[in-house]
Parts: sequence; structure tokens; C-alpha cells
Amino acid sequence: MDPTQLLKGVLDLAVLAVLRDEDGYGYDILRRLRAAGLEDVGDASVYGTLRRLFNGGLLNSYVVPSDEGPHRKYYALNAAGRAELERYGKVWRGFATIMDDLLDGEKA
Repeated sequence: MDPTQLLKGVLDLAVLAVLRDEDGYGYDILRRLRAAGLEDVGDASVYGTLRRLFNGGLLNSYVVPSDEGPHRKYYALNAAGRAELERYGKVWRGFATIMDDLLDGEKA
């Protein structure tokens, strides 16, 4: 099984989870996802996901000036994003439980 296919289905959830406790800019979010074990996540996928979540009203953004390079656009969860994270999380946990049961032969 190609793990990148699984990642495509849960990237929104992963990005929302990474932003739950701390705002972040694109590369920082990418770095945190990779540090969490999602090494195969692509740059373009993360930036596209951030744009989609922002345009969907789940994230706020703000710009922080930088003396050492270009300004950084930070993303933060808003109330709608937190609600969606909770909803996605419940869906994921339910799905993961079903898959665990199937793999363990409990519901086959």
C-alpha cells in the first residue's frame, strides 16, 4: 500500500492538529508534520491544504515581518477550525477503530 494515498485523505486533519496548540507558517507546519512522522508529505500538498482550509473559513492568517528575509504568513485555527478538528478527529478515531478490529480479525 502506498502511504501517500492514505496521507492525502488525512492531510486536512493533520494540518489542523498541528495548528491546535501553536500557530505556524507554511514551512514550519511542513517541518512539524515531518517531525511527527509524516516524512512523505510534500511541500505543495501542505501549501495547497493551507490555502484550502483558509478559503474554507477554518483558519485565520496574519503576516509577521522578518528582518532576515521575506515576511511570513502565519496560520491559526479559528473557532470553525477547532470545531472541524474535533469532528474530523471523531471520524478518524471511529475509522481507525474499525480498521484495527478488521486487522485483528474481530469483525471479519
